[in-house]
Amino acid sequence: MPARILMLGWELSPHHSGGLGVACRGLLTALAKIHPVTFFLPFYPDKERAFRVVSCLSSPAANTYAYSPSHATPLPALSFLFHRVAEFTQRASELARQEEFDIIHAHDWLTFQAGIRIKEETRKPLVAHIHATEFDRTGGNGRNEFVYDAELRGMEGADRVVANSFYIKRIAMEQYGIPEEKIRVVHNAINPLPQSSGVSLPFATDRPLVVFVGRLTIQKGPDIFLRIAKRVLETLPNALFVMAGDGDMREQLIREAIDLGISKNVIFTGFVSDHEIQELVEASTLTVMPSVSEPFGLVALESLAMNTPVIVSRQSGVAEVLSHALKADFWDVEDMAHKILSVIAYPALRKELQTNGKRNALARSWNHAAQDCSDIYQTLAT
Repeated sequence: MPARILMLGWELSPHHSGGLGVACRGLLTALAKIHPVTFFLPFYPDKERAFRVVSCLSSPAANTYAYSPSHATPLPALSFLFHRVAEFTQRASELARQEEFDIIHAHDWLTFQAGIRIKEETRKPLVAHIHATEFDRTGGNGRNEFVYDAELRGMEGADRVVANSFYIKRIAMEQYGIPEEKIRVVHNAINPLPQSSGVSLPFATDRPLVVFVGRLTIQKGPDIFLRIAKRVLETLPNALFVMAGDGDMREQLIREAIDLGISKNVIFTGFVSDHEIQELVEASTLTVMPSVSEPFGLVALESLAMNTPVIVSRQSGVAEVLSHALKADFWDVEDMAHKILSVIAYPALRKELQTNGKRNALARSWNHAAQDCSDIYQTLAT
């Protein structure tokens, strides 16, 4: 009989602020083909058929789906988030007493406290799934001790730790002291994307179009993207650079674009929906992911699935699974710019990256990731 899984998460697409909610949906949908799964969330307004979702709180976790530390983040906002985590922990442990399950699977620090408590009360094995760490979110510039401690206690208290890349596995070992034999790597994946409606974008796309998709935070390297744009524009002054997303660095980045003298060639979209992102990426010449520290980077797989070549930071988990993508160190602005210019200048290179990149991106499905998790459950259930 397949193990019954109690999964704990903080967001689930289409109600999500980042890759965590997308990854959870992909994994859950595939996993439900193998195991009975119940998914605990703070709040989820929709009904699910493939797996059962339980809302642990009575109202949406407004503005608390993602944690992105910054000197600009108001302390009351962080305080409210920590309060919501405590509420979720209490309610999840109460609701777990009414469930029948064999394995607890908790995603990221926001749910680790709940996972530990449920494990203590039921003596069921716990899997702690790491999608990002405090060292990624801060780009190595300090850390929130409350969050770090929650991550540490979650990984130490778990029976197995799942990392979404070898990159994150190394961080778990070096920064948290987790034994190598306790960690399993399960790479993220994507499912084939639906065809977009082809609605026209609100700006001309007959120019080379380079896009950045993600939160405007230090972790994602948006300031590096602007420096790359500056270098490219010195050679190709008609290129257009689009920053799709929002975050605490937005105002700073707008000022920096002005200071660099490239504001006429840079578009800041603010928050955009998944559908709008798909339209934008499909119309782009290439997607650039210059992350300072990226646990995985689903944006790269999604772009390749849309026939858009990518340049990714070597400091990312997705670089481990891509053989048909251009890669560079995040700090090497000159190398990144040179690669962008090469993709624009040589149609044959772009075509090769499109064709083989898409095949590469779709080669590993969420079914593979689900089977990897199922194998982990099997070792814990015996």
